Amino acid sequence: MKRRILILGVTHLAAIAAGFAGGIYALPILIAPEAPSEADVRAAGGGALFSGRFVRELAGSDALHWGEGEVSISATTVAFQGRLAPGPDYRLYLSPEFVETEAAFEQLKPKMVRVGEIRTFENFIVQLPPGVDPGAYRAVIVWCETFRQFITAAKYR
Repeated sequence: MKRRILILGVTHLAAIAAGFAGGIYALPILIAPEAPSEADVRAAGGGALFSGRFVRELAGSDALHWGEGEVSISATTVAFQGRLAPGPDYRLYLSPEFVETEAAFEQLKPKMVRVGEIRTFENFIVQLPPGVDPGAYRAVIVWCETFRQFITAAKYR
């Protein structure tokens, strides 16, 4: 009888944990606003000073944390046409050096500038904060602030 109660307790806890993990993954997808259209992204990136590419094959990317597509950086915006792995609390950073792991990001983070939030997982347009010169940086990075997880990065100069 005790063994049965123990097995039931363990299986119920496992089901609750799986449901919680599934909710963490699904919630950002369910509440994400509509992504900008490809035409909007092209228009926002039309005056691009720099461009780069997010690729899946980075050292810090994996099956759940990745990005792929083209990123354009103008004097006022960062526009991305492509896809990101869904997740919560994504932030966009400009970095003085290209990094592709959590450890490298954490080490260089004090020298980076946080541009803003990313709320969509297909295409995005993020306004640069006033006074930020994208020419002073070399890479753009997507980072999950809540879980301190590297998502992707692109070297643009």
